[in-house]
Amino acid sequence: MNRVAGKVVLITGAARGQGRSHAVHLADEGADIIAFDLCEDVASNEYPLATEADLEETGRLVEKAGRRVVTAKVDVRDRAALQRELDAAVATLGRLDVVVANAGIAPLGNDVPVEGFVDAFDVDFVGVINTIHSALPHLDAGASIIATGSVAGLVPQTGLNGQQALQGPGGDGYGLAKKMLWTYTNSLALTLGPKSIRVNAIHPTNCNTDMLQSPPMFRTFRPDLENPTAEDAKVTFPFMQAMPTPWVEPEDISHAVVFLSSDESRFVTGQQLRVDAGAGLKLGV
Repeated sequence: MNRVAGKVVLITGAARGQGRSHAVHLADEGADIIAFDLCEDVASNEYPLATEADLEETGRLVEKAGRRVVTAKVDVRDRAALQRELDAAVATLGRLDVVVANAGIAPLGNDVPVEGFVDAFDVDFVGVINTIHSALPHLDAGASIIATGSVAGLVPQTGLNGQQALQGPGGDGYGLAKKMLWTYTNSLALTLGPKSIRVNAIHPTNCNTDMLQSPPMFRTFRPDLENPTAEDAKVTFPFMQAMPTPWVEPEDISHAVVFLSSDESRFVTGQQLRVDAGAGLKLGV
């Protein structure tokens, strides 16, 4: 307990999934939370995104842990709005120590229009840049920046076993965004090292969230079926990992986030941490 006591953490994509899990785990360890989320759907993204009610629930769970929280409906693609809301939240909570740039979408499918490429790249890469760059003026020595990548985004677009792993324009945008995060976080870690601000990325494998449990993802893992179900996809989900599991849970990623947020990782920077049950080993990354 109290591994991040007194720290203030910004989390994007905080309304549900990994983001909510990070918020709750960090609050349980003593952090106050700034929780941002779009709380709207994106047209090219087939599965529904989080709602304002979801974000309110995240706030309630943080408060239940006894910590302060500021929530706001924010589109990470909008740098001006993000900066405005973040400045206001920092003024309320008094400081900013950790940034978890987690917001992401995966508009997969060969029927997705080219806008899917733009949406995926803008949320998954430009949104990360906007989040981190908006936060930089508030960060001092000892701060930690954490970006959410993806093992799936680090493989060639042709995928595994000859199948196209990331289908359509949205898949291309998602893959490019996650690949570029690797280079970006390494470069930023070098830049911020003299200021004792560390920068790392976490790359999950399949994670049991609404993004994974969605029709586009089911079709990605079962291209042999026209309308695969969750049960159909669950048969092939384990193929991704070296360990016998179809996915990791959001809390598995949150444990890594807590470590990288805490002073336990004070000399850990420029790392590409895979929480992937050995998926990267199988994929050769």
